[in-house]
Amino acid sequence: MRFHVVGLPHANTTLDFTACAFTENVRKFAIMMKSLNHEVFLYGGEFTDAPCDENIMCISEQERLDSLEGKHYSLASFDYALPHWVKFNNTAIEEMTKRIQPKDFICVIGGRAHKVIADAFPNHMTVEFEVGYGGTFAKYKVFESYAWMHVCYGAAVTNPNDVDGQFFDDVIPGHVDIKDFPFRETPDDYYFFMGRLIDRKGYQVAVDVCRHLGKRLIVAGHGTIPDYGEYVGVVGTEERAKLMGGAIASFVPTIYTEPFGLVMAEAMACGTPVITTDWGAFPENVVQGVTGFRCRTLQEFIEAAEKAPSLDRKAIREYAVNRFGLDVNALLYDRYFNRLLSLWGKGFYELKEGTLNGTTN
Repeated sequence: MRFHVVGLPHANTTLDFTACAFTENVRKFAIMMKSLNHEVFLYGGEFTDAPCDENIMCISEQERLDSLEGKHYSLASFDYALPHWVKFNNTAIEEMTKRIQPKDFICVIGGRAHKVIADAFPNHMTVEFEVGYGGTFAKYKVFESYAWMHVCYGAAVTNPNDVDGQFFDDVIPGHVDIKDFPFRETPDDYYFFMGRLIDRKGYQVAVDVCRHLGKRLIVAGHGTIPDYGEYVGVVGTEERAKLMGGAIASFVPTIYTEPFGLVMAEAMACGTPVITTDWGAFPENVVQGVTGFRCRTLQEFIEAAEKAPSLDRKAIREYAVNRFGLDVNALLYDRYFNRLLSLWGKGFYELKEGTLNGTTN
């Protein structure tokens, strides 16, 4: 299969931009597809360390830097009317036109900001390959969780009688490059929070719990620095893995409906229990009392922090490897895209040879 994968104008698809979940999704998707020997054409910035058959520059490094106007790349706008977005999308269309072949897939991550690219190729399937955002547009979508799939379906409903599922959508959980998050059997004596330092990410919960218990808290991320804990700023993959692996538990108490929560999966990959809220993607991915705890009151969060050291870190690591590992999810994507290929034939009604009435002879 051949994939035309479109990145974003504010970040290069390298490990230097891991604070942008969208860009990380592009990089890891390229890793997964190339691991299965598919062809990947990557449309993005000037630099990439993602494996691909060709990296097509749609914005120069200087243009990328100028577009940020001194802001951190994680705060970049998705306003596709801005000049750098217009140029990026137009260049992607121009370059894709030179390379695209029948039945190639166009894979986008920017929601409506990338719709103009899909519109330019009406005879190809455009797939929003990792939906953890609002504003979807494509006919074909892969969501990060069932929770978020249902949020998006519900948001699109204008009539209560129109709540229909889509057979050719799918759910594939977020992915972790396991080799980047080594297992740590014995933690140090601290708890950890990493994420955007905004109220809706729930960092105040971590602060309140650790302050109540008199425990050390390490905080990483971009935003408002809390008044308790040791702030270490924005950290890259290597430092993040060290901090996660050394933690008694990692707090991921997102207050809004979390589409997935990559920090959760990365912490588990290190063998570290997670302490989360009890909605969004967490009920799908956090096994209560096994890989962590899902909580609804401060008392429950405090009890979770006290119980976290008793959990089996090896079991947590194994769970993460089997659920979030790139090799596992690569096969799920492969199955999904092969299902889409059937749409060039009979689609839903395409049966394996020898199949009759749902059974194989």
